[in-house]
Amino acid sequence: MAFRFLILFIIIGIVELYAFQAIKTLTKSKWVLIAYIIISVAAILFIAYEFMKFDRAVGQTKMTLITLGLLLLVLLPKLVLTFVMLMEDVLRLMMGTVTHFMGHNSDSFLPARRKFVSQVALGLAAVPFLSLIYGMTVGKYNFKVIKQTLFFPDLPDAFEGFKLTQISDIHSGSFDNPEKIQYAIDLINEQESDLLLFTGDIVNAKADEMHPWIETFNGLKQYEYGKYSILGNHDYGAYLDWKSEAAKAANFEAIKDLHRQIDFKLLLNENIKIKRGDDEIAIIGVENWGKHFGEYGDIDKASENVAPQDFKILMSHDPSHWEYIVKRHPKNVQLTLSGHTHGMQFGIEIPGYFKWSLAQYMYKQWAGLYNEFGRYVYVNRGFGFHAYPGRVGIMPEITVFELKKGNIVA
Repeated sequence: MAFRFLILFIIIGIVELYAFQAIKTLTKSKWVLIAYIIISVAAILFIAYEFMKFDRAVGQTKMTLITLGLLLLVLLPKLVLTFVMLMEDVLRLMMGTVTHFMGHNSDSFLPARRKFVSQVALGLAAVPFLSLIYGMTVGKYNFKVIKQTLFFPDLPDAFEGFKLTQISDIHSGSFDNPEKIQYAIDLINEQESDLLLFTGDIVNAKADEMHPWIETFNGLKQYEYGKYSILGNHDYGAYLDWKSEAAKAANFEAIKDLHRQIDFKLLLNENIKIKRGDDEIAIIGVENWGKHFGEYGDIDKASENVAPQDFKILMSHDPSHWEYIVKRHPKNVQLTLSGHTHGMQFGIEIPGYFKWSLAQYMYKQWAGLYNEFGRYVYVNRGFGFHAYPGRVGIMPEITVFELKKGNIVA
């Protein structure tokens, strides 16, 4: 542990040194340099203090979110600065070496730093800095309605044109703006859907995080074919230290009851059939199954009394379940709806052309629509936010699906 802290301090020291060098190249004002040092030291001490007093019995708080946001604001821009300045030092070292061996006299082995490089470094560093500020002030509540038309050759005739809305990863413990949450609820209600599905993570860890928002979420309208939900990995209280197993179990029961309080039917490894005309489809809900975050879900139990030829919509919080189990499952699940990844709340998306996030290095399916073996999975980017108190490039999502009869589009 001590060795890890030593490495961390060395890295921070190098980053701060290079950042200071960039500032120093641009200005000779003693007061500007002193102010920069004071602000940097104060920020580092504040972050260190907040991390040291973090209590796993309490979990994430508003101050934790602020601290993580500040950490990224301090770290990412300076990492960009460090990279550019380090590349300059490599070039300076190469030029100094060549000059030395060619016998040219010089007052210094290394050429002086160039002001232009520092300007470029600061300009590049401003991009993540301003992006993170935007993400924490605007992006986290910049809700997007994404519409998807899905084609299935075996869709029952009566469900042609059937519409359903999906939300995921509410993370109510992170909310701090009632007006924005009410706006999102109104946006959900504006969609002309027949069914509403919520794919898990109603809280960060504790049931009482949702209590201030129950009335707001009760504003969700009634749907002709109901409102159904499942649990996500954060709903099990696994990321806190509990006083006792009884306390953890009581919290889990309270979290499950939250779904009833906002008028959702929670599906716990079970299914329900919904009828339209003379046809029916199965809505299957599993508990969380994640390759790295707990394997509680049981698709075999959840799909009892459902035949392979029946049309099925599976709600499974973690998309790794689809990758490792569902897409090859003999019950032939035509559509799986997931969430969990949030797209890491940070990335670049140019619809139809380009999509990137660190999430793709952890999950094969991490945001949007995928199909394989003639089966779809859709990974919702999430309604709320967690850890980093913002969103950059990967916006909060409300998804509306329209089901059509026809061949699956590759």
